[in-house]
Amino acid sequence: MNQHYKIGIIGLGYVGLPLAVAFAKQYTVIGFDINEERVDSLNSGQDATLEISATELLAVSPKDGIGLTNTTDISLLSSCNVYIITVPTPIDKHHEPDLTPIIKASQSIGDILSVGDIVIYESTVYPGATEEICVPILEDISKLTYNKDFYVGYSPERINPGDKEHTVDKILKVTSGSTPEVATTVDALYSSIISAGTYLAPTIKVAEAAKVIENSQRDINIAFINELLMIFNKLGIDTHEVLKAAGTKWNFLPFKPGLVGGHCIGVDPYYLAQKAKEVGYHPEIILSGRKLNDSMGIYVANQIIKHLVGKDIKIKGAKILMLGITFKENCPDIRNTKVIDVIKELESFGVQVDVYDPWVSEDEVKKHYQLTMVQKPMNGQYQSVFHAVAHISFLKDIDFKKLLNAGVFVYDIKGSLPIDNFSERL
Repeated sequence: MNQHYKIGIIGLGYVGLPLAVAFAKQYTVIGFDINEERVDSLNSGQDATLEISATELLAVSPKDGIGLTNTTDISLLSSCNVYIITVPTPIDKHHEPDLTPIIKASQSIGDILSVGDIVIYESTVYPGATEEICVPILEDISKLTYNKDFYVGYSPERINPGDKEHTVDKILKVTSGSTPEVATTVDALYSSIISAGTYLAPTIKVAEAAKVIENSQRDINIAFINELLMIFNKLGIDTHEVLKAAGTKWNFLPFKPGLVGGHCIGVDPYYLAQKAKEVGYHPEIILSGRKLNDSMGIYVANQIIKHLVGKDIKIKGAKILMLGITFKENCPDIRNTKVIDVIKELESFGVQVDVYDPWVSEDEVKKHYQLTMVQKPMNGQYQSVFHAVAHISFLKDIDFKKLLNAGVFVYDIKGSLPIDNFSERL
């Protein structure tokens, strides 16, 4: 096996770019993405995801045989001997896995694959997908033989967008390979850049399964807390106070209610559920948790409407400020955000919703969700404020009392705002 690695990273998003930068500190790395605008932006030193700074990008400019080069030309990766695929694996409108990006990436690599090369997948898939879906594509297009001419590994991504503490090199990495020798090689490769260490799984399927249950577990736990929110709302109890009290027990898990979107927690359970159904098992808990979390946007919107009605506020034409549209705090990622569900439901009642989020690109929001955002909230103009995303800038920069008309309220789903910021919190 060639120990002089030249690494091709396919997909330069939230996962691929930080990984490419980490490898580029020690190896020659070529980053590939089909988005020409994205590549041009990176080559000019700008990362729209805000995961990598301009200084970090400059630091890995090619020099003395190492560094990162970004391109939209897949043929430039033909000299690589390790390929790492980090493309998204979304779901379709029927909540079924959409493997189109990973299939296309495999086809592209198949065209340039050479004898001795290793292809490592990081994209989240159901157990078995790498060897059942991707490997046959690589074999068919390259005309090479699996585990004789080329090899495969799987190392699930664990990127946490917006988290500047748990960066890619500080998160323990699960690795695996298609033969014992390749598994050791893949593990050693990642060990060279991951200070937190690695865990070598016995098979590719084990590594795939480990990834998909990580987010499924979080999804189910949050669904339980969301259900508690619904119960305690009916009982007139502050859910966040209940969680604080329960949290005094040493082994109580500190989950909070919320809108569960994004590209991982809101998607991965459907991958596991799909595979389970293929082998004749209908997953009850996984799908129940997903169903409940998918319904939270509508539930929250209706809670706001009920509270407005209880205050004798005219619903049609009422103005509500939506603070945040990203799927999580302190990052610009709007993929699969469930905030949009709240907005659509409120608008169906004739409510006017102003959306404010300084973290995101207004053009991206308009392109993906057909929404026009406000540049700045208007003081004294709103009947309610929905604190949807706990961006730290909201807590520091916004005076909630000035935003609201007298006697109206803030819906703080995360319970992250101090109560003295406003007279009433739902």
